[in-house]
Amino acid sequence: MLFQANRLSASCVEKLARKEAHAVLIKGFISPALAALLAEKILDQGYAHYSNAPSIGRIGMAFYEAEGNPLKVATYFEHAAKNIADLRDRCAPLLCPVDLLRCALDETWPAGAMLETLYGQKMYVGLSRVVEPGVTFLAHHDIFAKDAPDSFHARSLEAQFACNVYLRMPVDGGDLQVWDQEIAPDEFDSLRQESYGITPEQLGPPQLRIQPEPGDLVLFNSRLMHSVTSGSESPRLSLSCFIGYRGPSAPLSFWS
Repeated sequence: MLFQANRLSASCVEKLARKEAHAVLIKGFISPALAALLAEKILDQGYAHYSNAPSIGRIGMAFYEAEGNPLKVATYFEHAAKNIADLRDRCAPLLCPVDLLRCALDETWPAGAMLETLYGQKMYVGLSRVVEPGVTFLAHHDIFAKDAPDSFHARSLEAQFACNVYLRMPVDGGDLQVWDQEIAPDEFDSLRQESYGITPEQLGPPQLRIQPEPGDLVLFNSRLMHSVTSGSESPRLSLSCFIGYRGPSAPLSFWS
């Protein structure tokens, strides 16, 4: 079930939290022209790849990559502020869409929104993700408590939403697929084995397929299985983060 809105508002979050929608699409969150300029500026400075999902490009370090390793967790926090600044520098003097997103939710959510804190330290937000032509982003889920199982704060989330601002899309493909299916972490780990995900065919047809355009914003329940179809000719670039929900009276939180 897809809910489409003209602007980001508290009702968008509420529909996801109440499971009245699997995803929210906001067309033209930023203009296509701005998205194109930002994509060029960001990609021109290069990018690396996930350490544990090497087929997917990224700028910045996702907390998921730490995999509970104390040294990797320390590296993540050591570079958190630098990575936030790096995205702003790449966007400058243009608007950073992640900053716009954070301000919009802080202004519209009654309890406000803030950068997530874990282990007494501020987290990073604003990961740039690059899916190169011909690459399928395998089906997977994202669960904060799975990435930080020793943290009560991570386990306190009532819901977790993935958030993507799309800056560049391939000529064909690059669709977001979402299944109305949650798989327990242990079962998913057994299915994926050494990979970060499973082939979409293992799940059958998705309940939702979204074809975003440059400038669009999509939020969806990250605990549901989701994937991205392969694209052609040009890379797919999005700016991504997670939004944590702890109830209607609690602030939202952001992290990558």
